[in-house]
Amino acid sequence: MEDHNYSTETIEGFGQEWSHFTQRSMSNEERSEMFSRYFSLIDWNERPTKALDFGCGSGRWSLLVAPRVDNLVCADASPMALNVAKENVPHQNVQFVNCTQQNIPFPDEHFDFIFSLGVLHHIPDTEAAIRSLSAKLLHGGRLLLYLYYAFDNRPFWFRALWRVSDFLRKGISALPFPLRLGISQVIAVLIYWPLARLAKVLNAPDSWPLKGYADRSFYYMRTDALDRFGTKCENRFTRQQITVMLSSAGFDNIRFSDSIPHWICTARKL
Repeated sequence: MEDHNYSTETIEGFGQEWSHFTQRSMSNEERSEMFSRYFSLIDWNERPTKALDFGCGSGRWSLLVAPRVDNLVCADASPMALNVAKENVPHQNVQFVNCTQQNIPFPDEHFDFIFSLGVLHHIPDTEAAIRSLSAKLLHGGRLLLYLYYAFDNRPFWFRALWRVSDFLRKGISALPFPLRLGISQVIAVLIYWPLARLAKVLNAPDSWPLKGYADRSFYYMRTDALDRFGTKCENRFTRQQITVMLSSAGFDNIRFSDSIPHWICTARKL
């Protein structure tokens, strides 16, 4: 862990990831379907005035959020990722900012909607990162998060399989990017694709490993395999732990989505 609440290796790794997987090959149908999952808890009839996508990456979700808000800030700690997002999100109401959660260049209580999907679990102190975002949110504003779950709704054998995969992740994520990329793509071919397609054919239960990819494209699987095995800093949380972190950061009305992926949640700032 570094002095500041971020990992330079993780930031660099995601810049490389989004530069390689720009998400321009994702179909509009798949993007829209995934968007509906991640944003199922959001009522777009309450149109946000000032929105922030923290950790925007390639901008794959900002592309669909931009038409639904008055103004959108895409923020990321990686300049490489921001360059990809600038090409992917051409809307006039979008501003791009290079920053960490510790130095977001806007006043406190500036935004009425902040979303951060698949980002804060890659920050060493996730709870502190939530507090940083809370400071930038208006009272009554909404926060939407996606944080990796700690398999709190999965059986013992599932958690045991994860421990094996996490051991592999720690080794793979320490390698140079070309090796991380190559190994992750082998994993996508030999593990992600067969298990996902079997889940679809067998109509497997949610406890089936990689069931969440049953209807995903191979491109999506390749991206996520690199994300999963190529990232050095990873934290996981139970639903209860997330609730406690949000409550301590000044949020209430905390709601969780019960659909894959876990955990997607939204909360209102007091």
